[in-house]
Amino acid sequence: MAKNLEAARNLLKASLDKSKQVGIELDETGSRLREINQRLVPLEVEFREVYNHRTTYVRVKNQVDCVIGPIAAIPRVYKAIIELEKAIAFSEPHTELFSYLFLIRRLEEGLKFLGSHSLLAIRWLEGVFELFEGDELLMNLKDSSGVLKKLHGMEESCHIQGGLLSNALDKLEIELGKLFALTSSLGEIHAIMERLKANGRLEKCVSLFVEIRVSIAKRRLQALGLDYLDDVKISNNVEIYIEQWSMHLELALKQIFDHEYKLSKKVFEKIGSNIWMTCFARISIESGILSFIQFGNEVANMKNDPIKLLTLLDIFKVLNNLRMDFNRLYGSSACIEIQNPIRDLVKRVVENAYDIFQQLPFQVGSQRRFSPPQDGSVPRLVKFITNYCNQLLGEDYKATLIEVLTINQQWKQEIYEENLLSIQFHNIMKEIGLNLDSWSKAYSDTSLSYLFMMNNHCHFTNLRGTNLGDMMGETWLTSHDQYKDYYATLYFKETWEKTLLPLLTQKGTTSLISVSISRLKAFNEAFKESYEKQSNWVISDENLRQKMRGILVEKVVTTYRCYIQSYKALVEQDSSAGKYVKHTENSLEIVNVFYYSVLNKCSENFVKYFNL
Repeated sequence: MAKNLEAARNLLKASLDKSKQVGIELDETGSRLREINQRLVPLEVEFREVYNHRTTYVRVKNQVDCVIGPIAAIPRVYKAIIELEKAIAFSEPHTELFSYLFLIRRLEEGLKFLGSHSLLAIRWLEGVFELFEGDELLMNLKDSSGVLKKLHGMEESCHIQGGLLSNALDKLEIELGKLFALTSSLGEIHAIMERLKANGRLEKCVSLFVEIRVSIAKRRLQALGLDYLDDVKISNNVEIYIEQWSMHLELALKQIFDHEYKLSKKVFEKIGSNIWMTCFARISIESGILSFIQFGNEVANMKNDPIKLLTLLDIFKVLNNLRMDFNRLYGSSACIEIQNPIRDLVKRVVENAYDIFQQLPFQVGSQRRFSPPQDGSVPRLVKFITNYCNQLLGEDYKATLIEVLTINQQWKQEIYEENLLSIQFHNIMKEIGLNLDSWSKAYSDTSLSYLFMMNNHCHFTNLRGTNLGDMMGETWLTSHDQYKDYYATLYFKETWEKTLLPLLTQKGTTSLISVSISRLKAFNEAFKESYEKQSNWVISDENLRQKMRGILVEKVVTTYRCYIQSYKALVEQDSSAGKYVKHTENSLEIVNVFYYSVLNKCSENFVKYFNL
């Protein structure tokens, strides 16, 4: 019909063109034709609307054919969801986990179907409403649209807190928390996490895992007894604490944190991201790995002294022995909050240890201002330093010390010198020698000064066979042995040869009782004076004491015996002279009194510690 109207219009237009040639007599006819032409324009528009209306019906029919299937399935799916709701309400994940997960998965699929297909149907109906606004035949579809909108909102309501799916997922989280604590059912853990991840709860899984594993790791660490890590007075018993710290850090890494590392990887690795490493880092930090590092920093921040050097070497040795474990557990970029404190601690330990070692000769020399022991024994400083050097050169510290010195020089881009260790220990011994020379001059009694030097050179001689003695060499040891004998000779001459022996060897008329008695009286007085003067003196070494006793026997007692033998004749003439013989020739009491009462003392009872 439209084609016919178009053809008629064209025909009329052609006729009008021809009518122009007719003239004025056709004017009336022309006006009428123009009026008809004007009426054809709205007729054309109206016809087109009718045509389009018909086309819309065809299009609607096609849309209905496409949508009617899904729409018809919506009620069936809704029924299935109602049944699933009942089944889930009467199920618990801890009894039949996989059945419970199956029901949740079906519920998710049903809700997803309702959400997507009901929205499609709603949009289609809204389009139909716009097209047929006011058509009474389609008004009943509006009621259907309202029902579809309610069904579409069902998916959202199930996800919100308190909704069916939300409650079911909450139960799964509770069950997952129990499994995270047990860690024996990874299959069940992964199955639950899959459902929670599908519903946007992966972050909740991570937080739950970290929270539970942190509590367990903390409990295991507390069982080790780590209260000392927070003790602000660690300097009082730092050696004991370091030993505990070393043992506990190794246990923490190799047992507790290694277990959490492996577990984090097993639980989260299948997710396909590096999230498991982030979990492990959080567990380590929140459970207390940094408290071990902080303890090391507290020790490193203590006042520098020789004992601290040993402590720092202990710390470095522990960290170095556990370096592979640290790298394996915390080598990831996710553990940067742990890596940086560890690196800082190692750097601080190495630098502080190097500085203390370099300052040792200066610290020894700084003790020169103090006074020597009053009893002439080996100073506490000398004993401490030699024992200390032996420790540094022993199996426990030498290799570590060399490694620390090497690392520090590498950081400074310096080449490590092989004889650096030897040079430093020779410098320390040189400072001790200078101290001894200075201290020996502080004695007002020359004989006590000789005794002091004899004791100290003997101490150095006894270093033969030790780590320090081997480092210093045989020439050094031999020279101290010679100095020991040299000062022993000076001591004997200053004390015995000058005071006692001349009284027994003076030439004179021995037949005169008065002269002999005066000599005995002088000898007794001199011996008493020597006894009182040396009553607090000490010969530290047992072998040296025995040697000095031998010299006394050889030179003093022998001379005394000879004199007593010649004195017998005087006693026979005057029995009262016998009272001046206080020591018999056979008992050697003269030596015993002096040796056991004076020189047989232990120096530790009289020597105070030197402050370093």
